[in-house]
Amino acid sequence: MKSPFPGMDPYLEQYWHDVHHALITYARDQIQTRLPTDLRARVQQRVFVETAEESYRAVYPDVHVVEYPHRSEEVSSAAQAVPGTEMTALEEPLILRLTDEPIRQGYIEIVEAASGHRVITTIEFLSPSNKMGGIGQELYLRKQQEVLAAGISLVEIDLTRTGRRILSVPSDRIPPSHRTLYQAVVRRGWRPQEAEVYRMPLDRPLPKIRIPLRPTDSDVLLELQDIVDLCYLNGKYTDIDYRTAPIPPLTGEEARWADQLLRSKGLR
Repeated sequence: MKSPFPGMDPYLEQYWHDVHHALITYARDQIQTRLPTDLRARVQQRVFVETAEESYRAVYPDVHVVEYPHRSEEVSSAAQAVPGTEMTALEEPLILRLTDEPIRQGYIEIVEAASGHRVITTIEFLSPSNKMGGIGQELYLRKQQEVLAAGISLVEIDLTRTGRRILSVPSDRIPPSHRTLYQAVVRRGWRPQEAEVYRMPLDRPLPKIRIPLRPTDSDVLLELQDIVDLCYLNGKYTDIDYRTAPIPPLTGEEARWADQLLRSKGLR
């Protein structure tokens, strides 16, 4: 069963940890079969720890609560077995893990095998941790500038609505016709003054994105809709309750359109 949405399903955003990993893996696998024989697609990752004060942490839990059932019963029984301890059974404490887990931002690099794995193209699926400030955003923006300065091609795909859009093309440089809910930008390393902007409105299937390689190579296509469909199918997201609003909620015309779509499919 496919998602009821023709393009990106906004309800998948609340499962971004899982969806993000799947997007990267499926994109790598799809591209791998289409590359010239001397190029390879490899998954890489940035690892960092965000502090609880940084605002984006509202998306992920700051504290993990671990509960150990039945132990209080065991302690109580043990205490009662000792004369004079009937009223002094120990209360089991709630265990809180206060350390933040490392955040892993995955991305894809296309490398040239014969030249010591020189990076040709970087493909990024942006995450809320890139867009909500803090060290995650700082690391991403630094990587963005390093890639562009080195003449490496950069493909940025933004399928989340959380946070500020930080694509390598400022939003005010993009005409209103292409300021869609989701978006992708392609920067070719040998054409630093150009940017290719892909529209991704809610009511349309996601586009096939041209992935640049070397100037002498033909582009390879990343069929983005096929990848998102695989995420939905293999993640078994058919149990999503479409009667509720997605997280974050849609607004304005997109919210009205989504409501009509879901009602027409009997999901509301």
